[in-house]
Amino acid sequence: MPSVPDRSWEEPPWRLWTAPAAVVFGLALGVFATIAVELLARIGGSDPAHLTATVNIIGDVVFDLAFVAAALYFAALHGRPRPGDFGFRRIPPRLAIKAFVVAAVGYYALTAAYASVLRLHGSDKLPVKLGSHPRSATLALLAVFVCVIAPMAEEFFFRGFFFGALRRWRIVIAGRNVGTLIAAVLTGILFGLAHTGSASSAYLIPLGFLGFVLCVVRWRTGSLYPCMALHSANNALALGVTQLHWSALEILGLMAGSLLVIGAATGPLAPRAALAR
Repeated sequence: MPSVPDRSWEEPPWRLWTAPAAVVFGLALGVFATIAVELLARIGGSDPAHLTATVNIIGDVVFDLAFVAAALYFAALHGRPRPGDFGFRRIPPRLAIKAFVVAAVGYYALTAAYASVLRLHGSDKLPVKLGSHPRSATLALLAVFVCVIAPMAEEFFFRGFFFGALRRWRIVIAGRNVGTLIAAVLTGILFGLAHTGSASSAYLIPLGFLGFVLCVVRWRTGSLYPCMALHSANNALALGVTQLHWSALEILGLMAGSLLVIGAATGPLAPRAALAR
């Protein structure tokens, strides 16, 4: 992989130690918040042994948001963080589309080869049990979480903060700094492990590769937007095909709607002054 010159806007002043610290803090906060949601549900009359899908989804939402809070906290230890530090930067549409397409083709090609070699016939499963006849409101809430909230929160933490902090690791081999490459590998591994329980063990490796690919996209474009777009599109495809059994048109509609919501929610965070090159 060719090296790229360091740019100041890619180097937020986060200490290397804040990356693992944020993981531990986010995990502890997420577990606490999830338990709080379940306790509130029980107080409200929910069966402790059979929590509803809505309660489970809300628990997943607060768990993801805990990692966003962790990233913001540790980033703020070194001064007020700017949206651009996390990758909220506008880039030329042509660059964003090219990064999206190349990353998607590479990821799906390798995943297909991996599944073929291992003769895998299953698919990722959602951590939420929908039941035999889920309500429309539950499906809508699930779609919002899987295709909008999760991509934004996870990209903010993994590619926006964790990868950004690890990039400060200077490892020189044969006269070249490979710290960024190692940071991408470690971030991908953690990203795959983070899906333990929501994906079968055989699919953790492809998910780890997806995490690595998204790091490369973040690295090469300097922007978090194509990362969120690919993450959202992948989740929408998985949800529509393996869980909801929707038609291609319905899945494309879900993708488009999700990307519009993500753009509306995060677009204002990027300065309009100039495009990142």
